[in-house]
Amino acid sequence: MKQIRIGFGALLLLAGIVLFIIPGSMLLVLAGLLQLSVDVPLARTWLKRCQSTMSRSSAKLDRLLLNRKLRS
Repeated sequence: MKQIRIGFGALLLLAGIVLFIIPGSMLLVLAGLLQLSVDVPLARTWLKRCQSTMSRSSAKLDRLLLNRKLRS
């Protein structure tokens, strides 16, 4: 079962990386890292890094859009 989870997680991660230019494929990367983080500690580290980076970038985008809205 562990090998199936690792294989499926790796497949999702690779598909997300290959399809990175298409919007929404980041969800595949996160899904792959989430699946791999159950069994692979390094994937858990990368998942936390991805989550914190996405959180910071969304906060920055929110501030940018709010400032833009308040200007007009």
